[in-house]
Amino acid sequence: MTSDTNPNVRATADAETALRNEIIATMREMLRLGINQGTSGNVSARWQDGLLITPSGVPCHALEANKIVWLPLDVTDDAAVFRTHRPSSEWRFHRDILRERRDINAVVHTHSNAATALAIHSREIPAHHYMVAVAGGNSIRCAAYATFGSQALSDNALAALRDRTACLLAHHGVIALGRDLERALWVANEVEVLAQQYLLASQLGTPPVLSEAEMNEVIERFKGYGLQKTQT
Repeated sequence: MTSDTNPNVRATADAETALRNEIIATMREMLRLGINQGTSGNVSARWQDGLLITPSGVPCHALEANKIVWLPLDVTDDAAVFRTHRPSSEWRFHRDILRERRDINAVVHTHSNAATALAIHSREIPAHHYMVAVAGGNSIRCAAYATFGSQALSDNALAALRDRTACLLAHHGVIALGRDLERALWVANEVEVLAQQYLLASQLGTPPVLSEAEMNEVIERFKGYGLQKTQT
């Protein structure tokens, strides 16, 4: 039986193609939501023993399934894959997050305006609103600055994402994580909404924040909160 007629092989190939197309749809939805623009931002999803990630420098309208790049989770700078493919320049933090966080299957990176404005000042998003808890804690931290695409940036991001599903990147943008692409995109958009609220509230003075005890209660209530998959 050839791979063309083997139903298991065909099902796996179809699932991979579907995931590649979901990555493209996520990039296009980021543009529609206004949380990304041009060729900035990138998306990845766990696939088998590696990840699928958007290519470098390709605008979302030009993305095609065969342009999405597969990388093994142990990929290094000198890997053979780089001789024929150009994944996003931020592949290191996608690799490291998916390698370190087994609870995460998708990574969304945006340059959304309000969140990036806070990141330019290396400001975290504090608990001005209870929805900050969707990222897993009583704040959305800001990772220390490092050059884009560098291992230092990945290391800083991993530290800021400890027990969190979102962080800001100083002078850069946002990383949002999820159990799937839908959830990661939702978190990325929620971070931008929270950043907008915080900036507006700051015009009236330093925004008051919720207590740690209150946020801990919200975090407990938020366990299992969010997008639910349709049961079949």
